[in-house]
Amino acid sequence: MEKWRLIITPAGSGAWNMALDEALLRSVAEGSAPTTLRMYDWHPTTLTLGFAQPAADVDTDSMNAEGWDLVRRPTGGSAVLHVDELTYALTARAYEPLLSEGLLESYRKISQALLAGLNRLSVSAVGDRTYGKSSSAKQRNPVCFETPSNYEITSQGKKLIGSAQARKYGGILQHGTLPLHGDITRVTRALKFPTPEDRNAAAARLTARASTLESVLGYVPEWTSVAEAITQGFAEYFEITFDTDAPSQAEIDLAHAIMTEKYLADSWTFRI
Repeated sequence: MEKWRLIITPAGSGAWNMALDEALLRSVAEGSAPTTLRMYDWHPTTLTLGFAQPAADVDTDSMNAEGWDLVRRPTGGSAVLHVDELTYALTARAYEPLLSEGLLESYRKISQALLAGLNRLSVSAVGDRTYGKSSSAKQRNPVCFETPSNYEITSQGKKLIGSAQARKYGGILQHGTLPLHGDITRVTRALKFPTPEDRNAAAARLTARASTLESVLGYVPEWTSVAEAITQGFAEYFEITFDTDAPSQAEIDLAHAIMTEKYLADSWTFRI
């Protein structure tokens, strides 16, 4: 069986998490490391913007008052508030046989692996829908979890895992977030709305359309148990095994450089 690398890292800042994801992508893409699944958490609470999302969406005064960080992702999509969650990142070479059929098909396969992991937690979920461009999609939505995309995971009719993918440096990076517990509407406090009523309406829509694992299971799951289940789901679906490891020193050094030059720089965060 093919062996992939599993990395579980301590909670890190937004800039560090994005820099390490990119460093792993570059390392895997150039053949210095095998396909890698990373599981991680965030500290402090961080709002991430999608690659092409305007920074003007952010309510910086509210962010500062909350003590939350801000970083821009290398992947697309809309804003996500990272707190009380498990984040996964899968990095592979662009020609990895199990993922090489194109963006949408690789997205579908990763969705199936996530579903296999959720099944181990006795979570009933689906991730086989394609949505196309609906009329609601024509109006730009600053909140990621309000609207599911193709093959994203929903449970009980609500979005449960949000993911995004980028292909660069000859490799594939897909990362995504699974909210474990807490108030799913907190993200609206980090974003600008024309009026308080508009903010309240956005929070109400989010409550109706997105969920946490606690809401589905009826209890707060342990982070390590969820990470183990998702890892087993990837192993089961892709028929691979994992070697648990840590980032190499070269990857750590590269991540520090990327963090300083890119993810901590206003020229990146406020690029649009």
